[in-house]
Amino acid sequence: MPIPYLTNITVFKHGITSSTLILVLGLCAPIMTLANAAEYRGGRPDTNTSRWGIGIGAISQQQGIKGIDRNTVVIPFLSYESQYVRWFGPSIDIKLPSVIIDKAQQIKFSLTGRYDFGGYDDDDIDDTPILQGMDEREGGFGIGAKAQWQNPWLDVYAQWMSDVSGDRDGHYFSLGVDKRWIFDQQILVSPRIVAVWLDDNYVDFQYGVQSHEATVTRSAYIGEATVNIELGVRVAYLFDRSSSVFIDGSITSLGDEIKDSPLVDSATENRFMLAYLYKF
Repeated sequence: MPIPYLTNITVFKHGITSSTLILVLGLCAPIMTLANAAEYRGGRPDTNTSRWGIGIGAISQQQGIKGIDRNTVVIPFLSYESQYVRWFGPSIDIKLPSVIIDKAQQIKFSLTGRYDFGGYDDDDIDDTPILQGMDEREGGFGIGAKAQWQNPWLDVYAQWMSDVSGDRDGHYFSLGVDKRWIFDQQILVSPRIVAVWLDDNYVDFQYGVQSHEATVTRSAYIGEATVNIELGVRVAYLFDRSSSVFIDGSITSLGDEIKDSPLVDSATENRFMLAYLYKF
């Protein structure tokens, strides 16, 4: 793996699907921001000093694939943030110069790299009838760029990622908005809506059926580009400047090109995450 990361401790199954990682890794920067809430100055965190963190999180997701079990994993992780770098578990961001609009608004830019555990493994295939006889879908490493417009009303963010490992040669683009409320400098509530565009290679990798995988009950299917829509909310509680816990829940409406796959029998997927972070 290109960056240091503590090995997943599996509760039920090994690994996290690509759709989960797109959403969960998108939480990395907000998690760091939420954990810094006790250090807010004028509504924005102070990142001029560097800090390490250690934590543990539990992620539970129900995919839309026919008959697949709910996937729950426990993930220990390390984090680090400074003025120039943000590292959180399997993702790392290189911060670029920001554009300051006024005292209340700025646009932040960064380059990002992350490991996508992706696809489904042999255990999923053995335990899920519709996947039996399919080839294993392995993860990969992606790089990209993102921008975040911070303002007094809503935070707007956009991100482009591209696979560079060669396993899927896929791309995705996400555009989202969230609103953060802070109560008593300890409780943070942040609802969001995110649109995620997946290109045809990405959809075909996860939900496609190659000709040699087709059977009488599972027809061949070539994935096409589509858009998923996620609605979610996260709530964080900060015990002090170092210690915080948060819970995040979301439901994702799958695009038509995913729902048309013979592997899929649900229009939605859902995910819940509970995590604790200690910064020092």
